[in-house]
Amino acid sequence: MTRQEILNELKKVLSPYTLDKEALANIDEGTDLIKDLKINSANLVDIIIDAESKYNIEIDYDAADKMVNVGGCIDVIEEKTNQQT
Repeated sequence: MTRQEILNELKKVLSPYTLDKEALANIDEGTDLIKDLKINSANLVDIIIDAESKYNIEIDYDAADKMVNVGGCIDVIEEKTNQQT
């Protein structure tokens, strides 16, 4: 799965938690989940759970700490899915 494919799927995961839909449509790897997408910090746990379910991966605390922006989320998802192969 390419980084762009992960980004496209990640938009779907983030959508229910994003108040600013226009910002979501224009995300890139530098987009901050809290500052740019206005996602409530409490919802970050829900996003991690949804990503685990979507990609059939397990995200540990260290990896979750990296998931502050879109690029960090893609890095973690890529790393975890590659560990399965």
